[in-house]
Amino acid sequence: MATPAFEDIADTFAFLDDWEDRYRHVIELGKAMPPFDDAFRVPATKVDGCASQVWILPRIEGQGPAARFDFAGDSDAMIVRGLIAVLHALYSGLTLAEVGQVDAAAELGRLGLDQHLSSQRSNGLRAMVERIRRVAAEAAA
Repeated sequence: MATPAFEDIADTFAFLDDWEDRYRHVIELGKAMPPFDDAFRVPATKVDGCASQVWILPRIEGQGPAARFDFAGDSDAMIVRGLIAVLHALYSGLTLAEVGQVDAAAELGRLGLDQHLSSQRSNGLRAMVERIRRVAAEAAA
């Protein structure tokens, strides 16, 4: 299951042959994200398990499993900010129930990220996915 926004990223990645071009595209996705208010850079929004500083602020519209999931996020590292943008494309607009059904490893694997990120970045990406899934599950309950 992937959103149209994520499918657009996957299509672009399929078009880009070189990983360097893909890397630049991820950074550009991060640069295009809306600014993240400094007031939200607090321990409650910080994602543990990332080598870089990462903040994710969930925004949920509605109640229960049918509520819609969205989030804002930021990082002090450009590539990680881009990874947040990729995750935003993967999850934003899904219901809370759908968030739990996304096979993030498989979807991100379609982009080849699993092969080109350092182990620290991969661990941080997993930590962000786990945070998103946990927040959605808690909000759905």
